[in-house]
Amino acid sequence: MHEIICPHCGKAFKIDEAGYADILKQVRDSDFEKQLHERLELAEQDKRNAVELAQAKITSELQKTASAKDAEIQELKARLVNELQKAAATKDAEIQKLKAKLDASSIAQKLAITEAVSAVEKDRDELKSGLQRMELEKRLAEKSLKEKYETQIKDRDDAIERLRDMKARLSTKMVGETLEQHCETEFNRIRATAFPRAYFEKDTDARSGSKGDYIFRDSDESGTEIISIMFEMKNESDATATRKKNEDFLKELDKDRTEKGCEYAVLVSLLEPESELYNTGIVDMFHRYPKMYVVRPQFFIPIITLLRNAAMNSLKYKSELALVKAQHIDITNFEAQLETFKAGFAKNYDLASRRFQTAIDEIDKSIDHLQKTKEALLGTDRNLRLANDKAQEVTIKRLTRGNPTMADKFAELKNHGPSDAG
Repeated sequence: MHEIICPHCGKAFKIDEAGYADILKQVRDSDFEKQLHERLELAEQDKRNAVELAQAKITSELQKTASAKDAEIQELKARLVNELQKAAATKDAEIQKLKAKLDASSIAQKLAITEAVSAVEKDRDELKSGLQRMELEKRLAEKSLKEKYETQIKDRDDAIERLRDMKARLSTKMVGETLEQHCETEFNRIRATAFPRAYFEKDTDARSGSKGDYIFRDSDESGTEIISIMFEMKNESDATATRKKNEDFLKELDKDRTEKGCEYAVLVSLLEPESELYNTGIVDMFHRYPKMYVVRPQFFIPIITLLRNAAMNSLKYKSELALVKAQHIDITNFEAQLETFKAGFAKNYDLASRRFQTAIDEIDKSIDHLQKTKEALLGTDRNLRLANDKAQEVTIKRLTRGNPTMADKFAELKNHGPSDAG
């Protein structure tokens, strides 16, 4: 016999073994049923939360992946969502079946339900593993994309450097020597081969009150003068505290050309280094003074060569003119041909000057375009790095923050495991 005290009235009464066993069985069955219902509901809620978290995380990560991987990731996302939905539907059906069988109160059925819950938890763990594999694949794809962009940036940097070097070759800066010394050295390098009979010396005649820097004269075998050029050299160091312009020296140069009997006048200048006009290389100033040019130092030799070659052609016509005059032949057609030649030379020079400026402009545009491409690629790299940093910060702790139910479930799974469910 067992003595039982009523928890409400405190009265004691006795029951036999059979009655005690029956009451104990009822209490255990009721408590077991209640716990089993609670565990099934928690397992179902945990499954839904895990599916929702997986879907949310996948959607967030896919949106941050580079555009080159969008199609592949979208297809993977659709496949994974479809599998999740199928898995959820299968598990829902299994849970419903288990609930239907719950009324039978069979030990075997309860064990089967416990195994089913464990299977659901196993599936959930497999989903987590799948998400981790996706994260690894995403990081590898980002690394590959980053390396590709870095290679493109390096290629564009090399191209920009090559263009800058090309432009520097056209620069008007002279280093380590004065402009006069530079021009004299450049001329003497080719004097013996290109101008064997030429005179190129400093202008030392200041009887008229002024003088240029250098005078160039060239003659043919018979001593007939082919061409003469008065040169003036100006750089920044020649200027006073007030910065000078090329225009300030043209009038005096024209005066020196006339007084010394030179056909052409050329100002070799480093002044106004930012001027787009003078940086084209060779600029004719015929609209201000006849037969006058302003050139950068790198075009010192080319301007002599151009004017001398033009003069050589004129010399041929001059010789023919002298012969015609000696024979009393009408020279009207010759003069027309001479003017045609002069007009053609001026036209060709103008076309060459414009093409040179166009080449400089295209170099500048190429540099700007490549610089913008580099900045865009660097911006993409920064966005990829930020996306990767945010993905690395995602942890179970962050996902369960503010959600005590999920925090408790993960703690229970970590501390006990599926075997404690029964």
